[in-house]
Amino acid sequence: MEDHGSPVLRRLIDVHAAAVEATHARFGDVTACVQRAHLARVLCFLRDDPECGFEMLVDLCAVDYLEQGRTPRFEVVYHLLSLASGRRLRIRAGVPEDDCTVDSVVELWPAADWMEREVWDLYGIRFDGHPDLRRLLLYEEFEGHPLRKDYPKERRQPIVGPGSAGG
Repeated sequence: MEDHGSPVLRRLIDVHAAAVEATHARFGDVTACVQRAHLARVLCFLRDDPECGFEMLVDLCAVDYLEQGRTPRFEVVYHLLSLASGRRLRIRAGVPEDDCTVDSVVELWPAADWMEREVWDLYGIRFDGHPDLRRLLLYEEFEGHPLRKDYPKERRQPIVGPGSAGG
């Protein structure tokens, strides 16, 4: 594990060494890979610790590594910002295909609400504890999650229109 002199990564490792799998700080990109089981606790620490102070969740997204053959297949990525210091931090957590869930962070950052719904909608990663986890961009009858690398692009979807359940 490398911290390359990043005070935020050193602080994270000092407090949550067992949860941190890897770190790097190259070209202004400061990243920590965290075990999924500890993700919510680590994110809460990063928000609340005065030395970190990442009070803003800038983005939450996912990656599907199917074609690279990586295990776990998915990764959830959190981009954090400290408004006071201007520092940015990326937190990554692996999510296995057979247990495609992570804890919701809506209680930490209300902005995570729609971000988590978007990841659920497009990748099928569930957020345990989310207050209203339902499709955001696609209609409820849509089958599958279209940003998964194995989603068949020619797949026919149920037609939804006026007078139907979804229209």
